[in-house]
Amino acid sequence: MKLSVAVAGKEAMPTAFVVFRGLEESIKKASDLGYDGVELALKRPDEISPADLKALLKKNRMEISAISSGQVWGARQLAFTEADKDRRAELRKTFSGFIDLASDFGQLVNLGRTRGSLGTEDPEGAKGRFMDMAHEMADYAHKRGVTLILEPVNRYEIDFINSVDEASALLDEIDHPAFSCMPDVFHMNIEDDNIGQSLIRNKRYVKYIHFASSHRHAPGDGHLNWDEIFQALMIMGYDGWTSVEILPYPDPDTAAKRSVDFLRSNYGSYYK
Repeated sequence: MKLSVAVAGKEAMPTAFVVFRGLEESIKKASDLGYDGVELALKRPDEISPADLKALLKKNRMEISAISSGQVWGARQLAFTEADKDRRAELRKTFSGFIDLASDFGQLVNLGRTRGSLGTEDPEGAKGRFMDMAHEMADYAHKRGVTLILEPVNRYEIDFINSVDEASALLDEIDHPAFSCMPDVFHMNIEDDNIGQSLIRNKRYVKYIHFASSHRHAPGDGHLNWDEIFQALMIMGYDGWTSVEILPYPDPDTAAKRSVDFLRSNYGSYYK
């Protein structure tokens, strides 16, 4: 069982779903609390130099679980479905940079809302643009030893790939070894018929997972059936990263500590 927590730089968007901000401080705090790694939510691939990141990880005995692209959407609204040539070029440069960084740190790059929306005017055209960019970035990722992990996101945030079943169907279409899925149980609580059964049903694509309670607070709060989730992951033989992506409520330190304590005690019991 490998646990990580989502963190970002000091200039992260106010809406970023991260617990800690400031990469140096965040990595140290996560290590002190007992996490195995951190998930980096970055706006740009050059927010931290690979040399500095390597030194911070070594000093704190930590790993990078994945590179998250959520802030690329939040800050610049760049998306795989984008039609504008210049903006597609900007996205291509940014995403390639994330892949380059992930080739040395984590080997996983998240694709959440950055995939873009279908809209109502030309949904088939939007999907076609998504598929073109998806194959281009997957080809590049494959050469760098990196996997892109598609995150289903609930209908209130985006209109394209809301459930894990929908993600698997799209991944069947993409049909690329460098593309997998990263379910988030917060979104699954809204979109999937049964979280445990959906995870098991789609296990062939599950490469990474986000944990949060039903109201995006620390795991163990809210009304999710965590035993069902833990049991499903054990049935699947899941051995990848579990990352905590939550609101820093009531404050970052408390939220991060409650999360790791709950997961070490409860999720961890399934690994004994």
